[in-house]
Amino acid sequence: MPQTCANYLLRLLDAYGVDTAFGIPGVHTIELYRGLGDSPIRHVTPRHEQGAGFMADGYARASGKPAACFIISGPGMTNIATAMGQALADSVPMLVISSVNRRDTLGRGQGRLHELPCQQQTLAGVSVFSHTLLDPAALPEVLARAFAIFQSARPGPVHIEIPLDLLAAPVEAPPPRPLRVYPPTAPAAAIAQAADWLAGAERPLLLLGGGCASAPQAARALVERFQAPALTTINAKGVLGQDHPQDLGATASLPATRRLAAEADVILALGTELGETDYDLVFDDGFRLDGRLIRVDIDPQQLGRNQPANLALLADVGQVMHDLAEALPLRADDGRAAAVRDALALEADPELVPYVPLYATLRATLPDAILVGDSTGPVYAGNFLASLPAPRRWFNAATGYGTLGYGLPAALGAALTCPERPVVALVGDGGLQFVLGELATARDLDRPVAVVIWNNHGYDEIRRYMAMHEVPQLGVDLAPPDFAALADAYACRYRALGDPASLGEALAHLSDDDSPLLIEVDAAAWIAATLTSHR
Repeated sequence: MPQTCANYLLRLLDAYGVDTAFGIPGVHTIELYRGLGDSPIRHVTPRHEQGAGFMADGYARASGKPAACFIISGPGMTNIATAMGQALADSVPMLVISSVNRRDTLGRGQGRLHELPCQQQTLAGVSVFSHTLLDPAALPEVLARAFAIFQSARPGPVHIEIPLDLLAAPVEAPPPRPLRVYPPTAPAAAIAQAADWLAGAERPLLLLGGGCASAPQAARALVERFQAPALTTINAKGVLGQDHPQDLGATASLPATRRLAAEADVILALGTELGETDYDLVFDDGFRLDGRLIRVDIDPQQLGRNQPANLALLADVGQVMHDLAEALPLRADDGRAAAVRDALALEADPELVPYVPLYATLRATLPDAILVGDSTGPVYAGNFLASLPAPRRWFNAATGYGTLGYGLPAALGAALTCPERPVVALVGDGGLQFVLGELATARDLDRPVAVVIWNNHGYDEIRRYMAMHEVPQLGVDLAPPDFAALADAYACRYRALGDPASLGEALAHLSDDDSPLLIEVDAAAWIAATLTSHR
């Protein structure tokens, strides 16, 4: 087969370790598919380009490495933009390869198929960078730039568009030579300064963000050496292992944890943007850090955002955690974490009580599962309640960009990259209706993904928010589809239940068959049953 730009792209992707591409073929991308069948790259066809992006997102979060998306120009790109926005907000690596109209037609407004005034500009706002390839010989350089970001900077989506006249163009190109970039390390003087401040602290506090997910051993070594309370954000859940005595989880919006943070005299923030949806979920700007703040991040711009730092280290957080664990003296547990945990009493919180049996059952039945969530009540509760044995086992769209429709396709991406591990999608009936077509993709993949549908007949979070603010509850009450009939139509297994007692039995049979399992939970019946038993 002749060496075209499209074929050379496939060789480069393989050389960089990309083994999966999500995409819907179109007349503007068929050249990408000419050699794909002979490539080691696996192709997955979603039912919507937004699903392709969410699948690539879930794949990356579960594996730590990017997948590719092959997307047509115009509507394909606007369809995937929401998924790119979610990935950008949560620092998820994703490589989006698209077509664009011929070079001689760009920007001329001739009404050509899939034409946008400037596709690159449209996607620039939801990507780390968006590049239009104008010379096939530049392809290795552009991909090197993308993977430099994935490997050594704050990751996110990268968009590369290739004009139609270049996809099939011949290329005189050398064999692929993938770039390996190592992230920056902190100078010894900075480590010494941070260690000095921390060693002298009376009430230290650690803030562990999603940037720590790739270095759980270093995070545990640091926390166990220093024995300071640690807040782990939603994207860092599991980084300290299950039920670690110093792990206070993503509780920064709750009063007892806020008091702890405000009283801390030295705070070490590692790989966290200190953003609203991790630290201020009640949206009152009430999370305060009055002590000395040491920030460590891979992104220099992030070091100056949200909370002013007294000491900022531009470095890989894993290496900094390792260096600090060696530099700090052994410290005794002062009991502050246990006191805050007692004050929080999360499992007795009336707002969380209905969901306690859900997470107890998931933990008992599928202890190694990856739990992927949409924006729905059980997921909001799970951000507080769920405790995971390792990172990359819990992620959702309930915070950050906060899109609906994420849970199912992201779970499919996770199932593809971790076939040995059970995967559970936690979705609401409203959010699932954004992506019902991806049930067909779930069937195609032959993965026993469990889809737990929290059916409250609409958008209950918005319904309650309207009631709280005395706004008429319009547009939030939806008649759900017949999920049993949908399961039959998509060749999925189906169970309906209204109380926790049946959930464990349903999940225990998840691996009996390779087809997806839809579990429809009657939310009202479940809440009534759990509140009754709690009394």
